[in-house]
Amino acid sequence: MKDLIVVATITAKEGHEVLVREALEKVVPPSRAEAGCLRYDLHIDLGNHASFVMLEAWRDEAALAEHETTPHFLELVKTVGGKADIQVLKLNQVSLG
Repeated sequence: MKDLIVVATITAKEGHEVLVREALEKVVPPSRAEAGCLRYDLHIDLGNHASFVMLEAWRDEAALAEHETTPHFLELVKTVGGKADIQVLKLNQVSLG
């Protein structure tokens, strides 16, 4: 089975940029420590400092589902709820050959 790749784009609403960034930074270390986490990296858009991209890789969909029930993830959702626009892509690599 191929790893599950997640690309989450989080754009803070005006006035909430610092709060959203701090909440995202806080969730990285405990997420990386999860057994099913292969990658969990936070990036900022150089052209828009209110826009962040989280690049994630998970062992499988079950690992991601478990992540979404953890206290640190639920705290992130609670903290940024209504203060950011969020788009999530869940991807698998296409086999060529």
